[in-house]
Amino acid sequence: MKIGDRVRFLSEVGGGRVSGFQGKDIVLVEDEDGFDVPMRISEVVVIGEEDYDTRHIIEVRGKKSEVKEMQDKQSEEEEIEPADKPITFRAKPEERKGGDKLSAYLAFVPMNVKELMQTRFESYLVNDSNYYLRYTLLSAEGTAYSVRATGEVEPNTKAYIEEFGREDLQGLEHLCIQMLAYKRDKYFLLKPPVNVPLRIDGVKFYKLHTFEENDFFEEPALIYTIIENDVQKVKL
Repeated sequence: MKIGDRVRFLSEVGGGRVSGFQGKDIVLVEDEDGFDVPMRISEVVVIGEEDYDTRHIIEVRGKKSEVKEMQDKQSEEEEIEPADKPITFRAKPEERKGGDKLSAYLAFVPMNVKELMQTRFESYLVNDSNYYLRYTLLSAEGTAYSVRATGEVEPNTKAYIEEFGREDLQGLEHLCIQMLAYKRDKYFLLKPPVNVPLRIDGVKFYKLHTFEENDFFEEPALIYTIIENDVQKVKL
């Protein structure tokens, strides 16, 4: 603060221009009528500094407001009901009596059995056992094979493999399925690896009676046995 600065009073209305000082604590402020008003230096503020302080206060308040919004948002997320949170827990598959012998099937299901000549088909791997099955489905061309699908099927359930049309039947004629059986979080009897070639008869996809009622699908299905009661099917 120096002579000539414009100031305002903090504790009362008024202000003016600094005209001088009395000692270290008193400043003389010339008001609009030309009178010198003695004020403690602590009771006046230079108008330019006041503007800076005001901007600073606004910036600080703004930052505090942003922090508060983030804290409020975090609190709202923490208050979300458990039922509204994503499900990360999955119940263990239930085992069934008699399911410790491996049974698995390759199933073909028409998407519209009432229009058999135009419909497309879906294929599934059915796991009718208490074991997890890690599988690889291979298709043959001559003596060479390529991977058609791979995945895992949980106990006593089925896994979707693919959708196809009649134009794809030639590639399905010679298949081979390989599987490894295991259980999780418990001891189990070791099962030998499954390696079963399958010959798929494309003609059957044109005959309605080959799609039969079954225990695995609501719709009629063409089902090929891979292994049943621990006995692997021989080459067809």
